[in-house]
Amino acid sequence: MDLVVPILDSALRLSVPLLLAALAGLFSERAGIIDIGLEGKMLGAAFAAASVAAVTQSPFAGLSAGIGASLLLALVHGFACITHRGNQVVSGVALNILASGLTAVLGMAWFAQGGRTPQLPPEARFLSVTWPGADDLRGLPMVGDLYSELLSGHNLIVYLAFMAVPVVALVLYRTRFGLRLRAVGENPHAVDAAGIRVSALRYRAVLCTGVLCGIAGTYLSLAQSAGFLRDMTAGKGYIALAALIFGKWRPLPTMFACLLFGLLDAVAIRMQGVPLPVVGEVPVQFVQALPYVLTVVVLAGFIGGAIAPRAIGRPYVKER
Repeated sequence: MDLVVPILDSALRLSVPLLLAALAGLFSERAGIIDIGLEGKMLGAAFAAASVAAVTQSPFAGLSAGIGASLLLALVHGFACITHRGNQVVSGVALNILASGLTAVLGMAWFAQGGRTPQLPPEARFLSVTWPGADDLRGLPMVGDLYSELLSGHNLIVYLAFMAVPVVALVLYRTRFGLRLRAVGENPHAVDAAGIRVSALRYRAVLCTGVLCGIAGTYLSLAQSAGFLRDMTAGKGYIALAALIFGKWRPLPTMFACLLFGLLDAVAIRMQGVPLPVVGEVPVQFVQALPYVLTVVVLAGFIGGAIAPRAIGRPYVKER
């Protein structure tokens, strides 16, 4: 338990940005919009959140700024793909490039720290929340470790991320909006024939994506770290997209896929500098690449028959 609980605890924390970004992609892709731009929206949100928090010393002001920046980027993606029927993959890649360059330039111009924001004090960040009785139960075998280490001691966004899974499932499968959202990703012509505006519904899905990506980016800079670092998303948006595909565009399997990738990342961190039998110490570069390599292996070998929404990637043209 001395090794298992810390690894699981780290896996939970590391899976949070993946989970939020994957749930964000779930909305847009269920509506028929490919969203390669999850990475860019997270990065823009992380920079905006850290910049505003550095000035206001308020994590909630930073969260609002992160969501606002992500919504703006989501609307740009929606404008290109929904209004002008552009190529959705190209638009997403362009969004990622834009966010990467713009955050670096603005960071150097505003803070003159090589694209970074200043180190944030504790009052400007989302700090850990200790559950009642966690300190008293810490010494108990198994139950105490699980309660005090694995369940307690996380920040607010961690709990919100896992609470979002049943909420998203409820919205998708138990509300009129969710029914229409899934329908527009499968057969937009039938939705249009029912008198529902396809473009308006897809814009609403893109806005939901922007909100969740904004929270994910804020988590990176105000909870997991103490400020913004250049390109700090480090491919998490792409891994989240892989987790979404691995979860077959469903909330609960997607959550487990994100936990798997978070666990792989946590194990890779623990392996750094640790000598292994026969092979000795593993190079740091190999350990850092392990989660990305295993992502490709998992998708190539274990995904099975994942069937995407039928209308995904197809711009809708209203019939006359």
